[in-house]
Amino acid sequence: MRFGIIGTNWITDRFIKAAKQHPEFTIGAVYSRSTETGSAFAEKYGVEKVYTDLTALFSSGDIDAVYIASPNAFHAEQSILAMEHGIHVLCEKPAVTSVEEMDRVIKASRLHNTTFMEAMKSTVTPSFLNLKKNLDKIGPVRRFVFHYNQYSSRYDNYKNGIIENAFKPELGNGAKMDLGVYGIAPVVHLVGAPESAWKNDYLLSTGADGQGSMILNYNGMEAIIMYSKISDSFLPSEIQGENGTIQIDRISDPKNITISYRDGRTEDLSVAHEFDTMYYELAEFIDCVKNGQLESSINTHAISREVMELLV
Repeated sequence: MRFGIIGTNWITDRFIKAAKQHPEFTIGAVYSRSTETGSAFAEKYGVEKVYTDLTALFSSGDIDAVYIASPNAFHAEQSILAMEHGIHVLCEKPAVTSVEEMDRVIKASRLHNTTFMEAMKSTVTPSFLNLKKNLDKIGPVRRFVFHYNQYSSRYDNYKNGIIENAFKPELGNGAKMDLGVYGIAPVVHLVGAPESAWKNDYLLSTGADGQGSMILNYNGMEAIIMYSKISDSFLPSEIQGENGTIQIDRISDPKNITISYRDGRTEDLSVAHEFDTMYYELAEFIDCVKNGQLESSINTHAISREVMELLV
């Protein structure tokens, strides 16, 4: 499957490294607003075609699908334009920056009979899928404590008066969009949308949130979500049940997952990852395209929409 690549940052490098492990992945073209930047990126991966015009890329015949890793604020328009040209879309998280945008993306997928999937890597990994199968072992769930707190090197620049994209809200960026989504999405995958939500944000001078927290309220349980780009945490995430507690090493990249039962027993739910985590989102997407599915049965359109309702 020939992919177009939008975005020439570190996340794209990691995606391509993982994607190259898939026998059906090839890069047909690279897009960048700058010819110089696009050419340098394409040369690194031996790609001949470089575009600075998206319509030209999508109508070129050089690609079957596109991986979008541009700033969040551009995701919706780029995804819709691709699907209007019959190009299937794997779009980095968060898929969009508003519920209205998500509705437009879903409509375009159905109208143009093209696959759209949000590239939420963590929820399609073998370990997370095994956790999902075994969640009932801890009895009635009473609390989720999911967090992703990672001090950003760009915060040092911010404190020195240099504002980079990570702290520009006009690009759809900030701690909740970039990191909080990793805590919100797995809760929705496991137990659905909450009955209500309480949100707290610490805003920087740019208007972007540097850190924040949420409490999602369910009947008989709650989910506490914490996220930060201005401090670190090295604690695991937890799911607390009446019969035991599940510990997850990193909610953004779950590999080591263990149940600690109240009677002292432990059970390892980890499943060995044969590939880089980002491989699994690509494999799921390619399977959807090959099977004629407009959406993943795991990272569904509905879940992406429910997560976006909590992000905004």
